[in-house]
Amino acid sequence: MFKSLSRAFSQAFDPAFRRVFNRSLLYSAVTFVVVWLASWFALDWAGEWLIAWVRDWAGEGFWLGVMEWLVDIAAIGAIAIASFFLFPAVMVSIMAMLLDDIAQAVERRYYPELAPAREQPLSEALLGNVIFVLVTLILNLLVLPLYLILIWIPPLNLVLFYLLNGYLLGREYFEMVAVRRLDLAATKRLRRNNRGRVILAGAVITFLLTIPLVNLITPIIATAFMLHVFEDLRRRAA
Repeated sequence: MFKSLSRAFSQAFDPAFRRVFNRSLLYSAVTFVVVWLASWFALDWAGEWLIAWVRDWAGEGFWLGVMEWLVDIAAIGAIAIASFFLFPAVMVSIMAMLLDDIAQAVERRYYPELAPAREQPLSEALLGNVIFVLVTLILNLLVLPLYLILIWIPPLNLVLFYLLNGYLLGREYFEMVAVRRLDLAATKRLRRNNRGRVILAGAVITFLLTIPLVNLITPIIATAFMLHVFEDLRRRAA
């Protein structure tokens, strides 16, 4: 496990890794420029409506000027706060669509003997995503009462947090890299036969996601890390 993680970090400055990060940053910036413009026009329209209502109610004068000032400050503040909290999530989501490039870069460097990866059928990919979303939703609903009970017991709530997210992220990243080499049934069989190591790998990914700034590149590192874990397990099984 440690070897797989160290290999993933040692390749962090690989040109392919940098390209994925830079493209994700660029696409996220473009996305937010569009969102900023749309939000600004929407808030400006809402502000004009509110100011017109205040003018009808209080007339011209001091209070109208105060309202105009508050509307401008509120609009800028809302956009800034939303951007601060949402930008990392948007960037990570966009990065997730480019992770096949990371897997190819890892294979070129560490597993050059491998044949080209299989093309995953669209129906298989959709089925896998639907199952993952359902499992995530069901498990989170099931453990919600436990979260509420254990919120005041730090050791136990952390254990629950890492177990649940370790399972979910381990499953997601393992299947994402494994289906490039195995069909879905074989992927699930290999994961279930090694569920302990997969959950532990998922817990490592969960921990990386909790570290500020590191969480921006965690999808890249996690993909490389899990690919090493998968290849190790596949060779052991063979």
